[in-house]
Amino acid sequence: MGDERHMPKRPWDSCRDVPVIQDEQTPWKLVKLLKFFSLCALALLVFGLAVSSKVSFLLLITLSNKAALTIPAEQKPVALLCVGCALISSSVLLLLKSIWKANFKTSKLPAKVTAAVVLLIEFLVSLGSAVLTIVAMPHLDIVSNVTILNSVAVLSAVLQIAAQCIARERNQFLLPSIFAVVLILLGYSLFLVFYLLDENRNEMAIWAGLAVAGSFLTSFNWWENYIRLFTDNSNSNFLSVLSKDIRRCRNMLHILSSLVRILVTGCVLGAYVPLSKRDWTILTTIPLRETRTIAILIGVQLISSALCHWFAVAACKMHALRRSFILPLYFASLAIMAVLIAPVFIYYQDYRTNLNVTHNSTFTDYCTVAVYGRNQTLEGSTFPHLVLDVTHTLCSRDLSQITDIGLLTGLAVAWWLGLLLATLHLWFLKLQRIQRTQDLFIRRMYEGAFIEQSLLLNTRFDIQMSDRKNVKSLDPLTVYLCATMWHETYTEMMQIIFSVFRLDKYRPKKDPEDTDVIFETHIFFDDAFKDVPGSLGRHVNEYAETLVETIREVYSIFMGNDRSLFRMQQQIPDQNILRTPYGGRLEVTMPHGNKLVVHFKDKQLIRHKKRWSQVMYLYYLLGWRLMTKYYINWVNGEEEAELKTKIEKEKHNTYLLALDGDTGFQPAAVMLLIDRLKLYPLVGAACGRIHPTGSGPMVWFQKFEYAIGHWLQKTAEHVFGCVLCSPGCFSLFRAAALMDNNVMKRYSTKSLEARHYIQYDQGEDRWLCTLLLKQGWRVEYNAASDAYTNAPEEFNEFYNQRRRWGPSTMANIVDLLGSTNMISKRNRSISKLYMLYHLFGMTSSILGPATICLMIAGSFTFMFNIHPSGALILAVIPPAIYLGLCFKLKSDTQILIAAVMSVGYAFFMLVVGMSIIGSMVKDKTILTPSSIFIIAMAILYFITATMHPQEFSLVFYGFLYILCIPSAYLLLAIYSMVNMNNVSWGTRETMPAAGAATPAAPPQTRVQKGWVSQLQSMSDDMYLQEETLDKDEEEFWRELQTKYLEPLPEDKKKQKKITNDLRELRNKITFVYFICNALWLVATFTLQLFEANLTIRLPKVDLDLEFTGEYITIDPIGFMFILGYALLVVVQFVAMLYHRMYTLIHFVAFVDTESKAAKQSVPDPEIDDDDDDSDEVFFPNLYFRNEDGGTLV
Repeated sequence: MGDERHMPKRPWDSCRDVPVIQDEQTPWKLVKLLKFFSLCALALLVFGLAVSSKVSFLLLITLSNKAALTIPAEQKPVALLCVGCALISSSVLLLLKSIWKANFKTSKLPAKVTAAVVLLIEFLVSLGSAVLTIVAMPHLDIVSNVTILNSVAVLSAVLQIAAQCIARERNQFLLPSIFAVVLILLGYSLFLVFYLLDENRNEMAIWAGLAVAGSFLTSFNWWENYIRLFTDNSNSNFLSVLSKDIRRCRNMLHILSSLVRILVTGCVLGAYVPLSKRDWTILTTIPLRETRTIAILIGVQLISSALCHWFAVAACKMHALRRSFILPLYFASLAIMAVLIAPVFIYYQDYRTNLNVTHNSTFTDYCTVAVYGRNQTLEGSTFPHLVLDVTHTLCSRDLSQITDIGLLTGLAVAWWLGLLLATLHLWFLKLQRIQRTQDLFIRRMYEGAFIEQSLLLNTRFDIQMSDRKNVKSLDPLTVYLCATMWHETYTEMMQIIFSVFRLDKYRPKKDPEDTDVIFETHIFFDDAFKDVPGSLGRHVNEYAETLVETIREVYSIFMGNDRSLFRMQQQIPDQNILRTPYGGRLEVTMPHGNKLVVHFKDKQLIRHKKRWSQVMYLYYLLGWRLMTKYYINWVNGEEEAELKTKIEKEKHNTYLLALDGDTGFQPAAVMLLIDRLKLYPLVGAACGRIHPTGSGPMVWFQKFEYAIGHWLQKTAEHVFGCVLCSPGCFSLFRAAALMDNNVMKRYSTKSLEARHYIQYDQGEDRWLCTLLLKQGWRVEYNAASDAYTNAPEEFNEFYNQRRRWGPSTMANIVDLLGSTNMISKRNRSISKLYMLYHLFGMTSSILGPATICLMIAGSFTFMFNIHPSGALILAVIPPAIYLGLCFKLKSDTQILIAAVMSVGYAFFMLVVGMSIIGSMVKDKTILTPSSIFIIAMAILYFITATMHPQEFSLVFYGFLYILCIPSAYLLLAIYSMVNMNNVSWGTRETMPAAGAATPAAPPQTRVQKGWVSQLQSMSDDMYLQEETLDKDEEEFWRELQTKYLEPLPEDKKKQKKITNDLRELRNKITFVYFICNALWLVATFTLQLFEANLTIRLPKVDLDLEFTGEYITIDPIGFMFILGYALLVVVQFVAMLYHRMYTLIHFVAFVDTESKAAKQSVPDPEIDDDDDDSDEVFFPNLYFRNEDGGTLV
């Protein structure tokens, strides 16, 4: 009988009706192409910037050589000062960054012993680097200067040997580390021999000794890379305390160490200049030519170093460690040598060719004639003089002699190979998909003088055992997908059910020890039951029936993946159906093993509406499912301390993905959100990019509105602080954050006051985020995580939706602003400056209606040449009339009037826009404040759209958005504020289920038994077997209903009181809201009456910047407001650029690491090799397309 379940039930019915889902499948070919070009560009940038940084730094050192003639001898201190700036630039940046973090995040003081050890080592490092680069290197030749910087790996190689020996296991990198030490010491030996053979050996021996000592002291710079290994593999209490204290007090230690480095470098520089018989007074009289040369070199050095560090970190995070990080930095040293030495030999060969004495002229002769005897006047290009100065450093030895060439070549090769072997472990470094910078690099910053060496040596060193190749796997995560439903249509249900089954195929359920993520889906269906006359029990309504039929339909589609001929229509396995205290439950095991559970809620048994469905799954999944098992273990005698550790661990590794009943998404979108929470333990929630779907002008408007909100506003919130609202349609929450104090418990609070109905029930997702932010959790935004949800297509539905959102948004932001001091102390991602940003945004939002009136008044003045005061009165009259009507008319009538006015305003905006463009053409100028503002904003939005190439087409909806500005920011604001007391949902309240034929009910020849029989009789393709709910779980549901979810009784007296309270609250808030707008308008009106004395007059110029004889008058208040708005948009634009770069890094890393997991497709069908004419040879997948092959998506 069991075998029959796997056979087709109806062989003749093998065709499938596969729906087309409206979300977008990732174009993997384009992604791979983007990845290839991104990594190639990264490799070139890292390589080029490293070469630029080092060449400019070495040229500055060359200019400080006493024999260099590019700058006069008395101006050498300037070059030395620039060398010192290159040394301390990263320390200055680190100091500023650490001061910021200490002020706004953490500032713990280290122990005295820790501070003493760290500062002592930092003193030695800064002393060594200053002596090496400022004192010794200006006296050495260019080859030694290029290669001696590679010798700073000596101590790192020694510590690698020690760490690997202490590990007490055979390590595959022990021999390379030993050879690295040997080669670097060999390089030191050859270096000393080379300079001891010099004619001025007494003097050069001093500089060579200082160089060796300085490079050795500099090699202490990366000692922190190994102290943690000594701590893990030894029993030293001192090292353990030291390592913990360093991690705990990193910000304060960075402040102190940066100050030490700056002071030591300054002292060495300040002492060396007088000792070398030079004078600092020359700094005030530097000629223009020398200033330009030195400024270009130090500018290139500082900028190249910083950018090279940033792009190198990006390469590592994009999992291009070998291609775009290690190889470019290895070859950078060779390229630097070529860049500096090649011109020397080119000039030398030109000299020999021009003199026609190629057989007799030596390098020494060339130095005597061309280098020592050159004209010291700096005419023409500076480049030849720089080449000759570089050549001069080599003139002390005859490079025609094989001994000198051999010694130089030997030390260069030894030091380069030593660096290569000391960093060989990087080739095998294992990275997580998304890696934190502090876990990848030991020190926060780079070393400007040793850019490629510092990046290589600063990368984390791990003990790589020969018998252990993989990274320790992370603990498996549990992700509950929690969707709330009510009156969704068939198409909307299909979208979310299909997405859930697609995720099931993407991540099949395996042994928990062999998987990284376990998924389980729960759908909470509100008000699913109805009374049926003549029935012994309640029945589920037509929406619930549609959902069950949709699940059956999608299940049959995904079961059709079997490639055998007659198994494509195999029967669906039996599923379970249960009666529960809150209604009923349908439990479905999806084709690949993951669970889908539908909870049908009866509003007569349990409280309904969306927030209470969320409370229901929070307590069920986090309270009952997560905590109860540990309580049982505690009762059975398990250690409480161990239980606490396990509970905290599971709470941090359990996530809830909140969904709406119409959300569509790809599996990759979920995985990208999981990455954010997995990487940062303080991230309590993360949301994705929400795309509204549908058709019609209202959806087009919302597409552009959503795009601007995500492109600019959400990215700015993510970069500068925290996202204030993680939408409930697609957001991932951490269980530890939800179960924190004052979050889940307070979220379960009933609305008792009028303001509660607005803040708690009208925007529950925003209120939940407010609770998380107050507890110190971070909320993030991931732009690569796309989700699709249906948007209102009708004008009245759109207005009712925003009527809920507007007051709720304002209430929650006011709540956060009122708690600024508490939040800025508790939440490390939120500062008072960030709250000031939101205060300005809030003010702009409140004054939106008045601002639109002023814009309309300006348009009247521009088009009809009306006096500004009269134009303002005309602009205020229509919205004032609408405001009065809103207090008297029903909401449907208000919306109808708003729709008519919106059409009129749209035509007006079109005429105004064309008039402004015509005025620009007529006056032949765009240099007016309004024109400059409009063009600048257009360019900014165009660039923003260009940074989102897949969404660039949304720009065309921007024209409709502009036409609808008066409707969205004037009429809608009035409607929302006046109807604030209406706390009904406003959408889906009367929408019928459509799109699929609901199965016809069987003829009622007898009394029906209830909803279980009803669902069982719907289809025999998916048999529903009734099971019994566990007694303990049944008791849990009854207790939960009693405490939190009992249906609210109909208390007419209380309802009347709440209605009156809501009306009074509405009156108070609208009075303050509109009085602020009135004051803004009155202030502007007053200024216009006294425009002769209280306006800013600017001359009007044409495109040739010629004065036209006319003046432009600007209202100072309006000008400051527009200037503030423009500044706000520019800040958001900068945040967008920053966020886009990190989105690209994350996405490329995801594609590189997730590709294998994503390709869990079945093998290709077998092909008969003898039949060469078969179409399947050329198109093997032509007849076996599935939902991932383009048919469904």
